Amino acid sequence: MKREYIIYKLSESIKSTSHIEADLFVKYNVKRGLRNEDHSGVLVGLTQIGNVVGYERQPEGQMKAIPGKLIYRGISVEDLVRGIQAEKRFGFEETVFLLLSGYLPDREELTAFCSLIHDFMPLHHKTKMNILDMEGQNVMNILARSVLGMYTFDDNPDDTSRDNLMRQSIDLIAKFPTIIAYAYNIVRHSNQGRSLHIRFPKEELSIAENFLYMLKGSYTELDARTLDLALMLHAEHCGGNNSTFTVRVTSSSGTDTYSSIAAGIGSLKGPLHGGANLAVVDQFEHLKENIRDWTSKEEIDSYLIRMLRKEVYDKCGLIYGIGHAVYTISDPRTVLLREMARDLAKEKGREREFAFLELLEERAVETFMNFKGHKVNKRVCANVDFYSGFVYDLIGLPREVFTPLFAMSRIAGWTAHRIEELNFDSKRIIRPAYRNVSGEKEFVPLDQRIK
Repeated sequence: MKREYIIYKLSESIKSTSHIEADLFVKYNVKRGLRNEDHSGVLVGLTQIGNVVGYERQPEGQMKAIPGKLIYRGISVEDLVRGIQAEKRFGFEETVFLLLSGYLPDREELTAFCSLIHDFMPLHHKTKMNILDMEGQNVMNILARSVLGMYTFDDNPDDTSRDNLMRQSIDLIAKFPTIIAYAYNIVRHSNQGRSLHIRFPKEELSIAENFLYMLKGSYTELDARTLDLALMLHAEHCGGNNSTFTVRVTSSSGTDTYSSIAAGIGSLKGPLHGGANLAVVDQFEHLKENIRDWTSKEEIDSYLIRMLRKEVYDKCGLIYGIGHAVYTISDPRTVLLREMARDLAKEKGREREFAFLELLEERAVETFMNFKGHKVNKRVCANVDFYSGFVYDLIGLPREVFTPLFAMSRIAGWTAHRIEELNFDSKRIIRPAYRNVSGEKEFVPLDQRIK
């Protein structure tokens, strides 16, 4: 039997062996995707790190939709961002400190922490050589392999003591920008025949500035501050998001930090998670080409309805960047990023595109609710992906680093959750249950098997 045919035979078996009737999930009260029927998440853990709020309970017990809140260690992200912006400082390092420690640093602590981050940013020589030798076109895969490779250069890779966990966390947070910048330049060099630039991080620069410097050399002050904001906004989103939950699940087994974080990277790479901003970017380019009057609400509404009817674009019936599992009235990250996007678009001379994107946000929400309002039990809003890709494009970042940027930010939340998972009282390995719905079969000797 030929190799191709046996592969075909095995793949054909999937049609029956991997098919489970939808009504069985109802019959056995299975929470598909660990979600309730109202699409809220099943409560599987407790955390002190972050919180995502889209509703508040009324005195009579009903839940009322409210403007979204994202909270880091008890502090609203909006307050954190506004406070740092008012002082005209870069804030991602302070956000990392807050997530790891649970409190805001004083000036001396912040200065020392920033210095420590910089000390950890350069890569081990063998790590650089490994990146140079790695083949592939996907920066996320190179990042995951690089993280796994760091295990080799760690003198205590399997030590899960608090001190060692914190050292490993800071080391990873500091090295992610360097790995991503180097990986992209290697990919560009190998696959596009471009010049290879390996720039050493500078001590006087923030993480956001250093990343832009290592990646492309030049940037504006507003570029760096906008990227810093994006890093702050993506740093944490409670423990239930797919990649953070992956990190917590793997951490609960007692595995090493590098294996756990590599698993989180693999989760984030998926198009339904970290790769969502690329879908929004592609959608925006399509709409720019197919809507003639970017100021016409009627034309925009008409085309969006056709998208929802699966008549145009990718015919999936989706408007990418619209809707969120928790946020209803607004996503606080979207609100903050939209403001910076407006200023950045003005600096880059792309105000017309921004105005179109902003109008698309308004019309997409209204069109969606008018089209599907009777089928949904909550209002929808634009999520952070609606603007993040556009912002990265304004900064001059290549598409290949959009999702890695998410990882560069979320590594702060991942490591904080890993530390918490390994240090709270009464911890145990995370092991949910699956119910088997197939019948039992008897073993048939090989010579008696009939096709």
